[in-house]
Amino acid sequence: MIHFKAEIERFETMGEKTGWSYVFIPAALANEIKPDCKKSFRVKGKIDQLEISGMATIPMGEGDFIIALKGEVRKKLRKEAGAGVELYLEEDKDFKIEMPEDLEICLSEEEHLIRNFLKQPKSHQNYYINWINQAKTEPTRTKRIVMTVKAMDKGQDFGAMIRESQGKS
Repeated sequence: MIHFKAEIERFETMGEKTGWSYVFIPAALANEIKPDCKKSFRVKGKIDQLEISGMATIPMGEGDFIIALKGEVRKKLRKEAGAGVELYLEEDKDFKIEMPEDLEICLSEEEHLIRNFLKQPKSHQNYYINWINQAKTEPTRTKRIVMTVKAMDKGQDFGAMIRESQGKS
C-alpha cells in the first residue's frame, strides 16, 4: 500500500472530463501500486478517513493517472477542489462487477449480442453495467437495457452508444 498527500483538482476544460474533480497520481506512485500498467485499474484503501474500494484510475498519458472524485465522495470528505487529502492506496484485485440478471437474459436471446458484449474491454462492460444499475426507476432501467441491447447489435462501445443517443454520432 502506498501513502501520499495530494490536492483535489478540477478540470476547467478537458473534453468529456470538463468539470471533473480528481486526485492526480504521478507515474512513479502509480507504478508502485501496479507496476508497468498503462491502462485503467481499480484501487482500494482510504482517502482521508473514508474507506474506498473499486475506484477506477484513469490513465492520463506518460504513466500518470487520476482518480475522479464524484460529488458523493467529495460530500463525504467535506472537501472540494483546492483541498488537500491524504491517500492510502493499493490495487483492488478483488473488485468484480456482476452482470445483472435482466441484462444477461436480454443479451442471451441472440448469440451475437452476448458475444459482442463479452468482446468489449472489461472497463466498457463495467460502464454499461454501472449505468444500468444506477437507474433510479424501473422505466429508466428498462430503457437503458434496451439501449445496451441495440448497441450490442451494432457492436458499439459505451461512448459510441451515448453519443448516438445524444445525436452526436
